Order: sequence, then C-alpha cells, then structure tokens
Amino acid sequence: MQATAYTYDPETRSGQVLLDDGTPMPFDAPAFDAGGLRLLRPGQRVRIETTGAEGARRITLVTLQTF
Repeated sequence: MQATAYTYDPETRSGQVLLDDGTPMPFDAPAFDAGGLRLLRPGQRVRIETTGAEGARRITLVTLQTF
C-alpha cells in the first residue's frame, strides 16, 4: 500500500502517514526500523505494510516507494 509521510519524530522514530484517501495512520519505531530508513521527510511517498482488521489495523513496515 502507498501513502505519504505526514509527520516524523527522529528521536522516537515514529510518526504518521496519510493514506491516499487522506486518513492519517500512525506508525511506531519498530515499523520505521523494519524499513531500514534513516530519515523520513514530510511529503515523501512511502510504501507501507499493515496487519490487522480495519478497526485495529496498524503499520508494520514503512519504506520508500520505489518504481
């Protein structure tokens, strides 16, 4: 799934992405670390992986979108 980086805190390695429908979705340090990134800037397109059902969905991986 694709999204856009919205916020990122380098101290906690957590933040939020905006899904393509505009819905914000938080991610935590383990999801950021799983993607192997060192930094994330607001506005960057990212690829995310999620787990869980619609109401309890959470991000498990954040990485840069590659074509």
